[in-house]
Amino acid sequence: MGDIRIVVQLSESIQASETPLLDFVSTESLNVEQLIKVFNRLFYLTTNTKLVSGSSEPLYLPANSELSHHQIIFANGFFSSALHEISHWMVAGASRRKLEDYGYWYKPEGRTETEQREFEKVEVKPQAIEWILSEACGHVFHFSADNLNATASISDNFKKSVLQQAKSYINQDKLKNLSILIVALTQTFNRAHPSENDFGL
Repeated sequence: MGDIRIVVQLSESIQASETPLLDFVSTESLNVEQLIKVFNRLFYLTTNTKLVSGSSEPLYLPANSELSHHQIIFANGFFSSALHEISHWMVAGASRRKLEDYGYWYKPEGRTETEQREFEKVEVKPQAIEWILSEACGHVFHFSADNLNATASISDNFKKSVLQQAKSYINQDKLKNLSILIVALTQTFNRAHPSENDFGL
């Protein structure tokens, strides 16, 4: 699931912060290490899945004859990318987790307006979960159009749909893995459990 937005977010965060670049990168790296430890401690033995820092493109790889465990590979060691890829894993059912990148439709940069709306349909739930996980970690969440090279932007309807979905997930216990991860992250990052009041446009 493309995460080119992460580069832009990182640049904006650095420019807006008075913290030196090295301190920012160091904090990001420590947070990523913590996130990997938490996820793998919770889910490696129970689901045979590991969170792995990768290179430029995120990817989900199911276990096969050469790979003993499933891998959620996030882009460039970025915290936001890790949360986003975890979110896709949370949404995917057992059958999709047997497929590379869960078998999802995906067209990279340069989507038309119509194609962008199709992209948004499959991004509502993952971005809602990413928003919740971001709150659990004290990390800033950004809506993503993942289409920086085209004129299609993030629609207001998409933002509202993500908001409604996030509130829905907070008020129910349908996704067991999400509930488990939220508790672990709030403890690790010393945060309160996210509530419906934490979400708004």
